[in-house]
Amino acid sequence: MVSRRFLVTVFVVMMFTSAVVGVFYLMTKQFLFEGADTAQREVIFAVPVGIPFPQVAHQLEDLGLLKNAEAFILYARWTRAIPKVKAGEYRFHTSMTPVQIMRVLTSGVSVRRALTIPEGYSSFEIAELLEKKGFAKKNEILKLVFDPDFAQKLIGQKVSSLEGYLFPNSYQFTRSAKPEQILEAFVSEFKKNFSEIQGPYPFEWNAHQVVTLASIIEKETGAPFERPLISSVFHNRIKKKMRLQTDPTIIYAKALQSGKIMIDIRKSDLKLDHPYNTYMKSGLPPGPIANPGLGALLAAIQPETSEYLFFVSQNDGTHIFSENYQNHAKAVQQYQMNRKARAGKSWRDLTKEK
Repeated sequence: MVSRRFLVTVFVVMMFTSAVVGVFYLMTKQFLFEGADTAQREVIFAVPVGIPFPQVAHQLEDLGLLKNAEAFILYARWTRAIPKVKAGEYRFHTSMTPVQIMRVLTSGVSVRRALTIPEGYSSFEIAELLEKKGFAKKNEILKLVFDPDFAQKLIGQKVSSLEGYLFPNSYQFTRSAKPEQILEAFVSEFKKNFSEIQGPYPFEWNAHQVVTLASIIEKETGAPFERPLISSVFHNRIKKKMRLQTDPTIIYAKALQSGKIMIDIRKSDLKLDHPYNTYMKSGLPPGPIANPGLGALLAAIQPETSEYLFFVSQNDGTHIFSENYQNHAKAVQQYQMNRKARAGKSWRDLTKEK
């Protein structure tokens, strides 16, 4: 027969066990299955490479994502999740539970951020933009862009740099994307779009020469409807064996020397002894001076029919075209030498719809 003392002992043990289980359940529920805050506040949090997990947990607590960092650390050790946590940038909400937060940390699915490369940006400008947006260091990008071996590997032909092949478009990258991966994405987009540019090309050009002229057209006008007409001027000058004499090539020549784009041109710059100076050198420069979009690429091989040999800015993003130097000189006097014609005007005011 069971003694009363034994029954009492069993009862006490059961009550104690129930209490322990209850406390454990409440703590587990509170620290693992409830969010730190019911508000849907978004938090972007970056996990650097090599950071100790306890430090991650306490930072999450400081950001209001965890109620108790120590409980989260114990949970991570118990589930053996710590080795599975991946470096990256992650998106959380304060209403997420610790269990959900751990799933994100071990997923490796980083936040993808938008990046838009405008048409006509040079590699120098793209490198600055990438650094400004926090994707890569400017010098790292430029080093790869002007590495002939890396450029040849991506393009599939012998080129001196990736200038001209970093296609302007909207992209999405993670903060952890490597510079090589970013440039590969730009070139891949270029290849996809350039497949629409069918030969035979004018003057028996190769694809590199087409991209070179397209880059000049892109830098000369911000008005899409002007590109074929701008192209016709360069085609006409090439046919007559006239030098292209385009200012953007001088700007690019100076950038190759200084490592940055400077838009100011002095009269002495026109005599700069450089392969990219089209005031001194005949024909196309050795390579592109910027990264053209599809419109400029098409204009390079499909120029409008005209007799124009000159053009000058009207200070609003559009140009006046002339068939001879006399009319061109008059246009220069009217729109460039006359300060009143320039006052209050900017190419930024251009309405890009004809």
